[in-house]
Amino acid sequence: MKLTVNDLKRDCRSFRGDLPCKPHKEHGVHCVDANGKDCTHYDPVRKRILIVKLGALGDVIRTTTLLRKIKKDEPQAEIWWLTLSPDVLPKGIDVVLAFTPQSLATLEAVSFDALYNLDKEKEACALTSKISATVKKGFTLVDGKAAPIDRDAEHKYLTGVFDDLSKANTKSYQEEIFEICGYRFAGETYMMPELGTFAWKLPKKKRIIGLNTGCGGRWTSRLWPEEYWSKLAKQLKKAGYVPLLLGGELEHEKNVRLAKKSGALYLGHFPLKQFLSEMNQCELVVTAVTMGMHFAIGLEKKIVLFNNIFNKHEFELYGKGEILEPDFECDCFYAPICPNDCMQYLEVKTVFDSCTRLLKKK
Repeated sequence: MKLTVNDLKRDCRSFRGDLPCKPHKEHGVHCVDANGKDCTHYDPVRKRILIVKLGALGDVIRTTTLLRKIKKDEPQAEIWWLTLSPDVLPKGIDVVLAFTPQSLATLEAVSFDALYNLDKEKEACALTSKISATVKKGFTLVDGKAAPIDRDAEHKYLTGVFDDLSKANTKSYQEEIFEICGYRFAGETYMMPELGTFAWKLPKKKRIIGLNTGCGGRWTSRLWPEEYWSKLAKQLKKAGYVPLLLGGELEHEKNVRLAKKSGALYLGHFPLKQFLSEMNQCELVVTAVTMGMHFAIGLEKKIVLFNNIFNKHEFELYGKGEILEPDFECDCFYAPICPNDCMQYLEVKTVFDSCTRLLKKK
C-alpha cells in the first residue's frame, strides 16, 4: 500500500506535522500499515482545550490542579497552555507555549473546543476575545478593560476589584478557578515538574526543616524579622532538628548571615529544578506567601505559612499545614509595604510551637 497525505492521522495526539512522531522514531510505524490498518499507537484527540494562565509563577503552579480535573473528565482532550513560566509546568500537557509573538500567531490560527482564561491582564483578555473557541470561560476584554465572560467568573472578578469583598471571601483559589471553568473543586492536588536527580550533603537520619526566609524584592510587607529567623533556627536545632535555610539570589546574603548567627545549614541558591530537589529533602517548610510556598505545597510538605496581607481562606494546604498571622490588627491588606511592620508581632514561640505540632503528626 502506498502511503498518501490522505492516510495521515492528523487527529492523533502524537502527530506533529513538522517532524516525525515519537512512535515512528521509536518503532518505525506509519499512520496506517501496508494492509491499511491504523497504527497501534493511534490516540485520537476528541477535544482541544486551551488554558491561559500567564503568571504570577506561584499562581501558575497552583492552577495545575485544574489539569487533574480535565484529564479525568476529558481523557482524550489535547491540552494547550499559554504561560510566562513554561519551566514550572508538569509533563502531561500536550502543547506548552511561552508568551511570545510566535505563540500568539499560532493560537490565532487554531480553533479550540474550550478556552479557559484565568488572567485579568489586558493582554490575556484581548487574546481571549480573538482566539476561536466553541466555549470560552473566565475573562475577556470589554471596552479595553477586563470583564467576566459569564456568571461563573463573577465571584473571582468582584473580589479582585473590591477589597471588602476580597476580605469577606471564604473560597480558596482552587475553588474559584474550578468554579470559573464550570467545575467543582474536590481536593485535586498540584502537578509538579520533574525534580531531577541531585546529590545533597545532609545529615543522615535527621529531620530537616526548611526555612524559606524571603518573599521577593517588592513585597517587603511579608518579611519576618531576620533576628526572628535566627532565634527559630536556634530553637529548632536545640530540639534536635536540622534547620535548612532556603531562598534565591535575593536572600543569599541574609542566609549567609543567618547561618553564621544561628548555626543553621545553608547550601546556597540554585536554579529551579535544583531548588525543588533541595526543598524536597525537607519534612516541613516555614515560609511566607511566596513561590516557595507553592513549591512546598506541590511537594506535599508539612508547612507553616506566614500570612499578613492576604485572605487566609485563599490558601489550600491540603490538611498538611497551619496558617499563622501577626497578633496585631493591621490594614496592610494587599500592600507591598507595611507601615506598621506587622510581621514583628508574629512571635518566634508561636512559630516554633506550630512546627512541633505538625512534626508530631504522621
